[in-house]
Amino acid sequence: MVSDMENRSINTFSDYMSDETRVSSAERGRINFEIALIGKMIEAREKKGLSQRELAKICGVKQPAIARLENMKATPQIDTLFKVLQPLGYTIEIVPLQGGTA
Repeated sequence: MVSDMENRSINTFSDYMSDETRVSSAERGRINFEIALIGKMIEAREKKGLSQRELAKICGVKQPAIARLENMKATPQIDTLFKVLQPLGYTIEIVPLQGGTA
């Protein structure tokens, strides 16, 4: 017999992400962080008027690697993030969570 949870249809990414049986809270946080990070990186590149190829030339990361990052087909490594973000005028910073304790 199929339980109600197993029978519940997943029609959208949001449905999938909100299903605790499929995505844990920790996984959801990591995914949302990565989406925001990559979104900001794309926004910064476009604001500077740079193509992926131009950014690649400036930062020394190959264009296909930038495309994989922007398409979320690769998890960004910290050293790559620093290389890509620096010419865009950004860096990475660790800050306390809102309401969290340091």
